[in-house]
Amino acid sequence: ASSDQHTRSPGLPHPRTAADTTAMRLLALIARRCLWMPPTLFGLLLVVFTVSHVIPSDPARVMAGENASAVQVAAIRHQYGLDQPLPMQFLRYIEDVAGGDMGTSLFTQRPVAEDLFARLPATMELAFYAMTLAVVAGVPLGVIAALRRNSWLDHVVRIITVAGLAMASFWLAILLQLLFSMWLGLTPVQGRINGWGPDPISGFFTIDAVLLGDWDMFGQAVRHLILPTLTLALPAVATIVRFTRAGMINVMSSNFVFYQVAMGIPRRRIVWKYLLRAALIGTLTQIGLIFGNLIAGAVVVETVFDWPGLGSFAVNSILHSDYNAIMSFTVFTGVVFILTNLAVDIAQTLLDPRGR
Repeated sequence: ASSDQHTRSPGLPHPRTAADTTAMRLLALIARRCLWMPPTLFGLLLVVFTVSHVIPSDPARVMAGENASAVQVAAIRHQYGLDQPLPMQFLRYIEDVAGGDMGTSLFTQRPVAEDLFARLPATMELAFYAMTLAVVAGVPLGVIAALRRNSWLDHVVRIITVAGLAMASFWLAILLQLLFSMWLGLTPVQGRINGWGPDPISGFFTIDAVLLGDWDMFGQAVRHLILPTLTLALPAVATIVRFTRAGMINVMSSNFVFYQVAMGIPRRRIVWKYLLRAALIGTLTQIGLIFGNLIAGAVVVETVFDWPGLGSFAVNSILHSDYNAIMSFTVFTGVVFILTNLAVDIAQTLLDPRGR
């Protein structure tokens, strides 16, 4: 190989390395996802717009109040363009979203984008800790269950995963509130923090409190996070455990595992370096879907725990027939799903040698 490098003519291009090929594949993957993003969002907007306008509710009447006259309702309907045909309303909304304008909330009378970005850090903090807990707990439990297949420990883990997938989030949230807040008094019942939060730096109360050196506020933020994080993370833990266990069992019967055992490689190294890497390929896909589901599932959890995030914002928007806010929340969730799946595809390409 070295002699070829010395004898190669300086005018000839160098052969591509594996890193160059991987980078080109990643760029092509990102380009394909970006091309599919506009039609995906368009279809999502079309479905949500149609469903939201089929509901027999008049947002102009809601905004004007019960005692408003017909003239006042008509004026509000004309002000927000609600008197135009539905196709015209949809096309105008598409133009506004393409220009970065998500419209004005019919309830708060503020730009919807401001409301979304004001509540985004609370939801992202909750989803981040729930996702971290799900991965940290789910992957080791899945590995242990696979290594001790059909043992009592495996049966216990499977019972926990089935229960985690079967229990409704609101029911689990209420049970946790009764146990840890009402009976034991260990955690707060609702809210994100007592009083005012720290000065916003990152938007995450725990991180901002650490950066400011306010450990009392950090402890409050952690105590308020415990119950909603557990509620949101339990179904995610169950899913990760199931897919990690199935991937491990499938990989354990591969020829390269028998070869490594025959070579005398330590069992712990085989499990955590080779088996787990191959088994996590399928789990990674689920992690991407789970993170998107955490954003969408926060609607129920945030409502029960009075968490001031996107979920509670979406519930209030639905109750007040705030079409702009509902569609903007849906678009945001769709973008999160798309970007998360793109990140998962990139991680799979880097993790799986066959993708390179």
